[in-house]
Parts: sequence; C-alpha cells; structure tokens
Amino acid sequence: MHTRLSDEDLAFQAEVRQFLHEAWDNELAATCSNRATMKQGVEEWQRRLYRKGWMAPHWPVEHGGTDWTVTQSFIYNSERAAVGAPEAVAFGVTMVASVIIAYGNDAQKARFLPRILKSEDWWCQGYSEPGAGSDLASLKMRADRDGDEYVLNGSKIWTTYAQYADWIFCLVRTDSSGRKQEGISFVDRYEDSRDHSASNRHHRWLPPPQRSLLRQCARTA
Repeated sequence: MHTRLSDEDLAFQAEVRQFLHEAWDNELAATCSNRATMKQGVEEWQRRLYRKGWMAPHWPVEHGGTDWTVTQSFIYNSERAAVGAPEAVAFGVTMVASVIIAYGNDAQKARFLPRILKSEDWWCQGYSEPGAGSDLASLKMRADRDGDEYVLNGSKIWTTYAQYADWIFCLVRTDSSGRKQEGISFVDRYEDSRDHSASNRHHRWLPPPQRSLLRQCARTA
C-alpha cells in the first residue's frame, strides 16, 4: 500500500506543526489542565482554532468548515494529539451542530452555528436519566406541548460540563401512545436558570464526576 504523503500533504503538515507550535503553548496547556481554569483555557484554544479557520473542519464549507481531505484530517489530528492539544468540545461543534446543519431551518443555523464556532455558547448533553442510560426505551423525561412551547418535566444525569453550559440538548418523550422506542424528540433549551431556583424551575447540580439535573415545568420553544 502506498502511504507516502504528497507534496501538498507535506506542506499542509508543516503548516499544522507551525500553527500548533505558535498556538498551543505551555501556558495555555497549563490553563486547560487546571480544573479551576479549564473552561477559560478551552475557550481560548477554540478561539485560536476559530481565527485559523480550523474550529469545525468537518462542517460544510458554507457554515465554516475546511473541506479537508481524509488525509489532511488525519494529519491534523495526528499532529494535534502528538502535542497534547485537545479536540474542540464535542457537545456543541460536533453533536448539536450536526443536527442543526442537517435538520435546522435557516434562522436556527444563523442563530446557533456562528456562536458555536466562536465558542460564545457552551452546550451539554441531556440523554441519560436515572434508570435510563443507553436504553432509550426507558426514557422518562416528558415534553408536553403548551401553545408555542414545550413544558419539560423529568431528570437527566451524567451531564458533562453542565456547570459551564449555556444550552442543553435533550432527548425527551413527546408521545407515549406507541412503542417505547418511538415518540422521542430532540429539543434544545437555554440554561438561563442554572445557578438558581425559581417557582417553575429547579436545577440541582452535583459535584464531579456526577451531575444531575431535575427539571420541573422548565419551558422551551
């Protein structure tokens, strides 16, 4: 099998190495590895990726992607891993962005994608529940339609980075009339009340490594 890099790929490898040499310095690495400053460090790293145009290489070019070849993606990830630089946090740039790109309308793409690229919004994932991990048929959190909004009731657990998140994307049950594997929907919700309780919202945060969210009548459009 021919595995030799082309001249173009070698030039790209040199560009990646130069970027990492300049952008991933010891100070930033220390900031990212310290729990107290991790979010600050990761945001700065991702801003450097954004300025280079490499924050979301797997996205379509029209939304900010790079149109790299498979070989270029391999080179970048190999060189990044070699110096210990982290991937971009997956919840926003990989997980929810992929859904928005595939299924979102133009207004949703314009609202969310630029802010994800610039690390202006942090996302967390609301999939697992007490009693429902990878078994979606056991999902209990409900989202009931009320006018133009959904009312969310239930619990989520293992919500990594929930303490930092501006938004959460959740799998919720919107229909219980069919098979348990059906009637499940994907919703986003702004975490505007994550630091306090109110009469119609109650969030409970647990220290690492476990974080749990209890929602009572939380609303999302």
